Amino acid sequence: MRRLRVGLAQINCTVGDLSGNTRKMAESVEKARALGVQLLAFPEMTIPGYPPEDLLLNPAFIRDNLKALERFCALTTGMTVVAGFVDRKEDIFNAAAVIHDGALAGVYHKMFLPNYGVFDEERYFEVGRRYPVFRLDDIIFGVNICEDIWYPDGPTVVQTFGGGAELIVNISASPYHATKAHTREEMLATRAKDNTAAVLYVNMVGGQDELVFDGQSLVMDGGGEIVARGPACSESLLVADLSLETVFRARLHDPRRRNRTLQYGREPGIEVIMLPAVKHSSKPVRRTAPVAPAIAPLLPPLEEVHQALVLGLRDYVRKNGFQQVVIGLSGGIDSALTAAIAVDALGNKNVVGVMMPSMYTSTESQQDAAELASRLGIRFMTISITELYASYLKQLAPVFGRREADTTEENLQARIRGNYLMALSNKFGWLVLATGNKSEFSVGYTTLYGDMAGGFAVLKDVPKTLVYQLARTVNGRPSGPVIPTRTIERPPTAELRPGQTDQDNLPPYDILDPILQAYVEEDQSPEEIVAAGAEAETVNRVIAMVIRSEYKRRQAPPGIKITPRALGKDRRMPITNKGKGSWGKGQG
Repeated sequence: MRRLRVGLAQINCTVGDLSGNTRKMAESVEKARALGVQLLAFPEMTIPGYPPEDLLLNPAFIRDNLKALERFCALTTGMTVVAGFVDRKEDIFNAAAVIHDGALAGVYHKMFLPNYGVFDEERYFEVGRRYPVFRLDDIIFGVNICEDIWYPDGPTVVQTFGGGAELIVNISASPYHATKAHTREEMLATRAKDNTAAVLYVNMVGGQDELVFDGQSLVMDGGGEIVARGPACSESLLVADLSLETVFRARLHDPRRRNRTLQYGREPGIEVIMLPAVKHSSKPVRRTAPVAPAIAPLLPPLEEVHQALVLGLRDYVRKNGFQQVVIGLSGGIDSALTAAIAVDALGNKNVVGVMMPSMYTSTESQQDAAELASRLGIRFMTISITELYASYLKQLAPVFGRREADTTEENLQARIRGNYLMALSNKFGWLVLATGNKSEFSVGYTTLYGDMAGGFAVLKDVPKTLVYQLARTVNGRPSGPVIPTRTIERPPTAELRPGQTDQDNLPPYDILDPILQAYVEEDQSPEEIVAAGAEAETVNRVIAMVIRSEYKRRQAPPGIKITPRALGKDRRMPITNKGKGSWGKGQG
């Protein structure tokens, strides 16, 4: 029986931390060696971290990443390792190093460079043009990178039919959005079945700025069945024994392969690299008893989103050198959910809540904020804005004259609160978490330098209706509810004037959010949205607000991407835009 013990090192890398990333890789090598792993794979761009963005324009960064790879190779004696790095030839490449018994044996260059959504790989990398496959004893495997395997006619089909690979190793840094794991698994199963090849898919895990990498690495047999699955949103070393004899047997029963083998065998760039017998014996791989591969469950959708938000916040705080965060608690659901996520991410000792009441703040809001803080076990303080707000109005009165009060006076309150939070940040080194959600950011129901103030916006890509669902999920845990029931059930309000509610300025969220999804995420026209059942006047009003608020979103703090199209790199609209109708500021 031709069997191979494989390992997938689902690790959390940090962009630019070459020594830290290779240290994590070395630790995984030692664990894998102790478990008898023969072929170990790391994620895409493991050494430099992903995405390194314009660090790739610095020659010193490229050089140092190559030196780090050289040092790492020496640690891999007795086994075969696949790891991501930046290669340099006449240009630079998103590359996979195939390291065998302590030496670099071959390199694969990524062929399909994504240049949509959050990706800018064509800005940096040259396209790969060769299809190396590797012979390890009597097993042939191919290596490709992330986007390469998403294409039915990509390198996988050339490596399997033309190069004879029975196993495909795909190293990936695939950013998370809700439900993506299901789509990814379906695609990988199709690739395995169409090519009658086992698939090792190793995905990065961790947060990087606005992106979260969810892990959920996979070992699949040649029939597309899952042999092992890594957990969501946490590091792991996934180990499994893989039989390649079943792949060979299945291929014998498929005579159609012979024609395709002739077709792809003529593809230029195919090369077979022989991996010699292991010579180094200082750190030999131990042969151990068969392992029972782990198949981590796919999380329920709301729990998956929650875990992604927790991971994204934790890594943003820790990787940027912060320890504690501060949140303005209003008694509302957005700040309550933000605080709950922060406690899950950082622990209650590292979260501070601040209630900043004005003359318009209700007793209920103050009670709910205090109760939330008590249930979460976080430090809680109250700093009134009433006197300072009155002082602002007094100083501005001669300038404002007899003009009626409007949103100017409302925004003053939000900006005073923003100043308070930033003062606390400066004094104590706390990171301010903004609490706005995607619905508010989309339509500009936010105040620049007020409630938008902060270093990170946890809910920036979370629509308001999803905020409610996540709050109920958090409260449904066995440990008991932490968000007060009244916070969830009362009408949302900014409390910037007497009796104010969000619905004074916005459509109800159960009407607003579907319109925003159709327009912002799906690029539907107003006519299409109305045809689907929305009221025309409401649709036009919402779209006008979205277009008018682009300048605000450009100044918003970063936040965690959890939908297919977030309000960051995914959506890049011009601020100065005199177009017509639904795609510009002009009305024709």
